[in-house]
Amino acid sequence: MSNWRKTGQTAVITGGASGLGLEAARRFAAAGMNVVIADRDESALETANAELIEIAGTAASIMSHICDVSDAEQVAALRDEAFSKYGAVHCLMNNAGKGTRVGAPWESLKELKQTMAVNLGGVINGCHAFIPKMLEGGQAGVVINTGSKQGITRPPGNYAYNLSKVGVLAYTESIANAFATMADCQLTAHLFVPGFVYTPMISKHIPEKPPFAWTAEQTIDFMLPCLDRGDFYILCPDDEAPRSVDEKRIQWNADDIIKNRRALSRWHPDYKDEFEAFMKS
Repeated sequence: MSNWRKTGQTAVITGGASGLGLEAARRFAAAGMNVVIADRDESALETANAELIEIAGTAASIMSHICDVSDAEQVAALRDEAFSKYGAVHCLMNNAGKGTRVGAPWESLKELKQTMAVNLGGVINGCHAFIPKMLEGGQAGVVINTGSKQGITRPPGNYAYNLSKVGVLAYTESIANAFATMADCQLTAHLFVPGFVYTPMISKHIPEKPPFAWTAEQTIDFMLPCLDRGDFYILCPDDEAPRSVDEKRIQWNADDIIKNRRALSRWHPDYKDEFEAFMKS
């Protein structure tokens, strides 16, 4: 187990009242950590808080905080409360996210701004609020930012979500490099890339779990040893897309640039047969 994930250390998780955030909180609470969950769903927070207290066996190590991550002042208040109560933060998991449905890339400006404010702005707000104080503490710790495969291969159909997750990828890479080139830095950054996970964000649109979808439990089971190894790109599979499939999809996408193909050629009928043959090769 990593030296940051142990009794008495502190984890802060945004979007921590449900889905992947709550499952991570359960694991951290079971490991004896102090756990701070932040979410803007007050009812879900109350339910999650009670469950985590039961797992931890004490209310002293669990804290919940209502927070809209798109508001930098609210995230700063979350930081102040976490440091005031526990003295240090060893794990920052910027996990809060927003699904959205939009039209063409020149439409749905309001939805685009909202999606960017939560999915990318929330990550940026979290890092700006917490990282300086985590660095000051000089203790081992991690920053985990939740990205998406849509931020890597960028399938057409939801440009707003794709754009927000492309930003998370680029921003987290920059953080990782900054940590790695900083003298005596005890922090590492990690891009958490779930596969298709059946969470409340998905169940709102798909009432029944698809057979190929992973659960939050499976996905966090995969994440934790990746963190222990120090992986930066935590590329999670599911039962439809094992890593071998993800690798080929990513390679095809990169080759669009290298081979000067049309944008997003994987989804264009002119390349249908070639893409299928590539995936089978």
